[in-house]
Amino acid sequence: MFLAVIDEGSLTSAATRLGRSLQSVSRSLARLEDDLGVELVSRTTRRLHPTPAGLEFAGRIRLALTTIDAAREDLLATDRRLAGTIRVGTSSLFGPEYVAPVLSQFLTRNPEIDIELVLSDERVDLVAGKLDFAVRIGNLPDSNLRIRRLGGLSWAVFASPVYLAAYGSPEHPQDLSGHACVLRASDDDRWAFGDKRQRIEVHGRFRSESAAARNAAVASGFGIGLAPLWQVRRLIDQGVVEQILVGHEPPPIPLQIVWPKRGAGAMPRRVRAAIEFLVARLSVLRI
Repeated sequence: MFLAVIDEGSLTSAATRLGRSLQSVSRSLARLEDDLGVELVSRTTRRLHPTPAGLEFAGRIRLALTTIDAAREDLLATDRRLAGTIRVGTSSLFGPEYVAPVLSQFLTRNPEIDIELVLSDERVDLVAGKLDFAVRIGNLPDSNLRIRRLGGLSWAVFASPVYLAAYGSPEHPQDLSGHACVLRASDDDRWAFGDKRQRIEVHGRFRSESAAARNAAVASGFGIGLAPLWQVRRLIDQGVVEQILVGHEPPPIPLQIVWPKRGAGAMPRRVRAAIEFLVARLSVLRI
């Protein structure tokens, strides 16, 4: 309970995370402070702030609790088999295409493991979402997450043969200013190209936050698209769209596995094994 209060910064959020009532958490915190004879958390009207004594105590008990968790897992896995549930987060398009097949292989090798794959295009908080780890695409803001880099995902500039036959194919990124482009709704109407991130102003009549919708619009001839190559590789292989401006694409998109920081030895063996399994297989994919 105390660690949940420290991590969440409020009694209400800690109660939600623990599935307990606000009154129960408040009483437990007060009882703990009474037992220790020390104020662990200073309370304001909006937030809770750990005192220096609270921070020191949290660090010590976090290590102790993770050691207990590791001991319990080792005891329950005396035959060294992996068991338990792993919750993995990833995006709604990349997950089914690349993450799910690898996790299926992991399940085949570990019959006592259960996987719950959580798909979302939002940056879900791993702790609040009770995720053991997540496979994420793109640059990550500074955070308290541990990161295991898998490599980079290539970009593709593409258009349908019908569009190219009607309006011609651009030979340089600067030519895009004279073409219709299919845009993400939140874009600033500029696409970055090359290692120097040259920004080209683009425009078009079709916008959407949905990558699937944008790619379908390009395939229907509404304009030129810019997307991760893995999203449109099948369309390219089928001849539905053609890749253009090859060699001018933006730098690769970072691909990484992230998980919350924990004390030494805190990561369960089953989670560590799943991460290593994904790393070994996703790092070698040409995507």
